[in-house]
Amino acid sequence: MGVMNMRKYSVLLIMVMCCWASMTEAEYLKYKDPKQPIGIRIKDLMKRMTLEEKIGQMTQIDRTVASNAVIKKYMMGSVLSGGGSVPAKHASPETWVDMVNDFQKGALSTRLGIPLIYGIDAVHGHNNVYKATIFPHNVGLGVTRDPALVKKIGAATALEVRATGIQYAFAPCIAVCRDPRWGRCYESYSEDPKIVKLMTEIIPGLQGDIPAGSRKGVPFVGGQDKIAACAKHYLGDGGTHLGINEGNTIIDAKGLFSIHMPAYYDAVIKGVATIMTSYSSWNGVKMHANRYLVTDFLKNKLNFRGFVISDWQGIDRITTPEHANYTYSIIAGMNTGIDMFMIPYNYTEFIDGLTNLVKNKFISMSRVDDAVKRILRVKFTMGLFENPLADYSMTKYLGSQEHRDLAREAVRKTLVLLKNGKSSKKPLLPLPKKASKILVAGAHADNLGYQCGGWTIEWQGLSGDITDGTTILSAVKKAVDPKTQVVYNENPSENFVKSAKFDYAIVVVGEHPYAETFGDSLNLTIPEPGPSTIKNVCGSVKCVVVLISGRPVVMQPYVNTIDALVAAWLPGTEGQGVTDVLFGDYGFTGKLAHTWFKSVDQLPMNVGDQHYDPLYPFGFGLTTKPVKNL
Repeated sequence: MGVMNMRKYSVLLIMVMCCWASMTEAEYLKYKDPKQPIGIRIKDLMKRMTLEEKIGQMTQIDRTVASNAVIKKYMMGSVLSGGGSVPAKHASPETWVDMVNDFQKGALSTRLGIPLIYGIDAVHGHNNVYKATIFPHNVGLGVTRDPALVKKIGAATALEVRATGIQYAFAPCIAVCRDPRWGRCYESYSEDPKIVKLMTEIIPGLQGDIPAGSRKGVPFVGGQDKIAACAKHYLGDGGTHLGINEGNTIIDAKGLFSIHMPAYYDAVIKGVATIMTSYSSWNGVKMHANRYLVTDFLKNKLNFRGFVISDWQGIDRITTPEHANYTYSIIAGMNTGIDMFMIPYNYTEFIDGLTNLVKNKFISMSRVDDAVKRILRVKFTMGLFENPLADYSMTKYLGSQEHRDLAREAVRKTLVLLKNGKSSKKPLLPLPKKASKILVAGAHADNLGYQCGGWTIEWQGLSGDITDGTTILSAVKKAVDPKTQVVYNENPSENFVKSAKFDYAIVVVGEHPYAETFGDSLNLTIPEPGPSTIKNVCGSVKCVVVLISGRPVVMQPYVNTIDALVAAWLPGTEGQGVTDVLFGDYGFTGKLAHTWFKSVDQLPMNVGDQHYDPLYPFGFGLTTKPVKNL
């Protein structure tokens, strides 16, 4: 009996040990082990995933239709904030963190616990978020030709984005704007591909420096103070006919590859995590349906290993009218090589449609697997599996003084002095800080929203005190001698100006905010009362016109009336950067990165063109020396 009991006990013990071993093995999941190489982790996770889980990873929805429950049910891979899509007006960074974490907990509670990635348009700072630092738009930054500066701006933006719990920005825009009639020209650094290529240095600012010896094309995101970047809009978005947004870029392959592609070569080498396809077409073929450029060239030839994301409802717009044949759009987008789809609302239609197309073999499983591997590669690379949830420790970075100082420096370097005095022997700038009485005029002098432009708080931008910052009027008052009387009149009459005996006037006028198609313009004139203000003020007193615009605009009719002209572009929240240079604490250094035309009839006109007769040529910019104690 004793021997029998011993045998039973031994068998029982062996069974318990086997069970324990299998449980331990079940608990050890290679894809959750950060010590494992990323390739092994992807392979291990992929073999566990169902088709439904894979399609969930490929789906990106807007926060307005997202919830913890929706994310869990459909195993969503990504959520985004569209322009102005915020948890609450004036939401604090803590409110943002709580919202993103709630979505993330939905993803983590799924069977495989794959974390989601949250994306947002942070295109000139963390521009959707109240009290964030708003940097100058790219049109100004191109003027600086300073890659070290944009790298610092990228690093600051990454910290402010992380302050709200977000890990992914749809930036930078590396369009080459060849026609200022395009409503997105302010998102372009230059008409010159060499400058745009130079400015891809913002990518290592956002993501971190890719380690030496890294394989070309592999994405890199270096830690919890960095974010995944997105080079956009691939390809040729800045070259459309007549500058029409989402239009047709009519150009041969040599032109496309020499003008619009160079910045993408650099973006891929610098480890950009994602690339967004453009709404536009190349010679009539929609980029969201261009397999040659997306799969054959970008993925196979350039060896890009991050993921390709569609633009907002991008596949819907493959057909005309949009969404006319969604089944066709899904097939076209998938076969093109798009990996993640910015749906952003009708996600069940997309998920059901794609699932049926794969099950019925209209779309191959290998194409689905390619997309999911790329998405997982980015998520593993950026440490999302190890650090899926944010805390409040980084909220201090949002709108920090250090970042505002950097933005102020950037503003100084973006300014271009186009005219200085009616004769070169009598320059008006720098202005004296000590004066009896000065006039500040113009609708843009005391309007932070106008100063920031589109993609600020709301998609289209806003007017007025929309966030924390310093208007140019406030900056003037801070800059001048305490005894100097500053008079502000938004649109004064000629009689008012003549009778008031001002020493000089600062006139701040320009464009109203806009974004995308709303900014397309065939006439490129500044709206009234801008021209009237210039006429009434500059006809009566020595004046400097500070122009707030997202591109070169019609100025030839006013140039002779004006004593000094400064292109300030869309400077953002730090208006003191403008007055630092106007009053001579720093010199003007900026050189035009976009040709300034005389008349819209000349457009498109770019440096190097045979018929090149601009008002101010590419590369033009007068300089001044810093002068202390004026």
